[in-house]
Amino acid sequence: MKKLIALILFPFLVIPFGAKANDNFSVEIEALTLVMEQYKADTESSVELDIEDKKPSYMALKQDECNATVEVTKTTGLEVVNTESFDVNVCLKEIYKVIN
Repeated sequence: MKKLIALILFPFLVIPFGAKANDNFSVEIEALTLVMEQYKADTESSVELDIEDKKPSYMALKQDECNATVEVTKTTGLEVVNTESFDVNVCLKEIYKVIN
């Protein structure tokens, strides 16, 4: 029984999990951080008296080593209220809003 447990646990001790996760997703993480900071500043400056609580969700897609696309979707419960897209250049720390 001890040999079976050791055999099962051995690969988990030898192979490090998530060691390169931040390196692989660093562009997406930085792009999301930049958009969230700008989006939070924009929503704090505008005063809205909505009864419904709009909650944003974020999704980032890497284009290359410096660029990513971030989509911000506002939802109230199950209803999608608004979707905005941003092109983010992480190297220059610039955010461009995509107009559809």
